[in-house]
Amino acid sequence: MIGTGKIKQYANVLDKPLGKGKQEVSLSAFAFLFSELVQYNQTQVDNISELETRLEDAGYAVGARVLELLCHRGKGNRRETRLLGILSFVHSTVWKVLFGKVADSLEKGTEHEDEYMISEKELLVNRFISIPKDMGTFHCGAFVAGIVKGVLENAGFPAVVTAHFVPVEGQQRPRTTILIKFAEEVLQREARLG
Repeated sequence: MIGTGKIKQYANVLDKPLGKGKQEVSLSAFAFLFSELVQYNQTQVDNISELETRLEDAGYAVGARVLELLCHRGKGNRRETRLLGILSFVHSTVWKVLFGKVADSLEKGTEHEDEYMISEKELLVNRFISIPKDMGTFHCGAFVAGIVKGVLENAGFPAVVTAHFVPVEGQQRPRTTILIKFAEEVLQREARLG
């Protein structure tokens, strides 16, 4: 009979092997889709903070799924248990999967023990967005902050994650800093683990 060869069936999409080639999304397709996400949410809210919250919520769902996928495929369902381990995972592995490169920098806050910062010179979600003057402080990086929060909280590291513009001397555009402020329970657990 023709076509009676064995066909491997997968019970779950997560069980499928990774493809051999580069799995990239068209930059123009992403820019269009993200622009539509921002515009749709803009029509549903009354102020900028609500818009940022909605973008953060959308990013949170992405972060939770990215963590599941990366832990299942790459780590044999193991997750990071140490603070520096999860920060390194977000800074390198998650960032590389989402943006095709490692984040520009990962730094510990100098004023507070519970603060860390991931900085990006030109964050992809800000690259193709022009913010009207009447929306002054609006930051599309709230979406990426939501992704980071989704990864951290679902890995057992609750934190408040926010996106900020930081001016850079000699450059026209400011860099984006994702500020991570961990919950007290995370620091206590880290101290116990020594």
